[in-house]
Amino acid sequence: MSAAASQPAMAAEAPARQNLMADVLASIVVFLVAVPLCMGIAIASGVPPAAGLITGIIGGIVVGSISGSPLLVSGPAAGLAVLVFELVQAHGIIALGPVVLIAGLIQVVAGVTGLGMWFRMVSPAVVNGMLAGIGVLIIASQFHVMFDAKPLPTGFLNFFAAPKLIFNALTNGAGAQAAALGLATIAMIVAWEKFRPARVKLLPGVLIAIILATLIAESLQLGVNRVTLPDNLIAGIEWVTPSKLLGLFTTPALLVSAAAFAFIASAETLLSAAAVDRMHDGARTQYSRELTAQGVGNALCGLMGALPMTGVIVRSAANVQAGAKTRLSTILHGSWILAFVLLLPWLLRMAPVSALAGILVYTGFKMVKPSQIRELAEFGRGNVSVYAVTALTIIATDLLMGVMVGIGFALLRLALRSARLHLHLKKGDEANARTLRLVGFATFLNIPWIAKILDEIPPGTQLTLDIERLRHVDYAVLVLLQDWARMAPVTGSALIVDWAVLKSRSEGGNERRELAQVTT
Repeated sequence: MSAAASQPAMAAEAPARQNLMADVLASIVVFLVAVPLCMGIAIASGVPPAAGLITGIIGGIVVGSISGSPLLVSGPAAGLAVLVFELVQAHGIIALGPVVLIAGLIQVVAGVTGLGMWFRMVSPAVVNGMLAGIGVLIIASQFHVMFDAKPLPTGFLNFFAAPKLIFNALTNGAGAQAAALGLATIAMIVAWEKFRPARVKLLPGVLIAIILATLIAESLQLGVNRVTLPDNLIAGIEWVTPSKLLGLFTTPALLVSAAAFAFIASAETLLSAAAVDRMHDGARTQYSRELTAQGVGNALCGLMGALPMTGVIVRSAANVQAGAKTRLSTILHGSWILAFVLLLPWLLRMAPVSALAGILVYTGFKMVKPSQIRELAEFGRGNVSVYAVTALTIIATDLLMGVMVGIGFALLRLALRSARLHLHLKKGDEANARTLRLVGFATFLNIPWIAKILDEIPPGTQLTLDIERLRHVDYAVLVLLQDWARMAPVTGSALIVDWAVLKSRSEGGNERRELAQVTT
């Protein structure tokens, strides 16, 4: 080959080598962020840390290979920790695998049938309210874990029991060392994020904090709980058997939980994918393919009794900021987790549980973003109300109820806005003449106000309806007006309106007009 011919080949190889190096470096950064989060989220979910690490491995290697969003990182998410904790508390850890498996299959069906885009219909105010509510619940539960205590079943119970934890720590030292270590972990993360040198800006604060906390606990021989991991990762797998899976279908509550897992995991994943798309100029997300990939990953996680996964924004942002170019960085990060767990499990067992809880308390605070409220308020106070209703309902009840109430409230707001009708009653040229102007959409929701005006019309009035700017009238309002017109002569009154034009503004009239336009 001549020198001239070899130059294009060398020019093509240079970017490829640069991309490979960028992906390798980015994968190491994401791996360092992911390991403590995988273990911490597992503990917060009430399951062994191995369940979180298995999910991180599958999310990296399997989902990363088939993902519709190449730079999106998948793994256990704090957003599902509350749902998993509630499931485990109510039905035991034996229910986790079958529920996650069915949730994954639901996602696969939704992705294959092209429903990925429909999950994006969920209002951002609902999703942000969901994350804020989850953040508050994570803070409440992990505050107990910071004291090496077991969290209580509900957010309210955790909040009410918190003063007793602090009192016991101050008076008899119960959990004081663990709490001090957890608070120190939070302080180290905050300090690193604020003051870290530019030369090591890619090193995550979570990693620095967990390393320092572990060194402190080991050097001072603190009597705090440590992470428990099996000697063999395979031993940490709780395989789903046919009998376990069949048991799921005899308990309707578990099927509801599977649907909730699928819906919430999908909504959080696709919201994260959209956010990642805004961070880089590379390939855009294929939403249905991403949903299918998440379903495959969750089906495998369920089969192994591991935590459910979503696309996670913290690890994805670290991936993009570290310079990742292709999906190889995501795949490699899962490979590093697998190698680390197989070769150095003793190192993970040294990590204090209270330090991991401190990381999640910090994560919970990050999920409750005041800036989100300001951003939503810029587009109307109604968005803030949807955010608040969703978050408060989650805190007061549970995650599924909060999301359903939030979606219902958002739809109610939309219905009320769509049904907005302006009514204006004015006097006519003659003493017994009145004109009622209707502007907008007249639906059954407006009937109380329309009926009130009609009831107050004096006897002997000639009432004219001005419907020039009436865009729609539904059957319920038509019936109300027809009934009033029929009874009006009894009091010497009359209703003057072009009934043909009025009926043409109904749904049936609109359809007839559209059909006429098509046929002509």
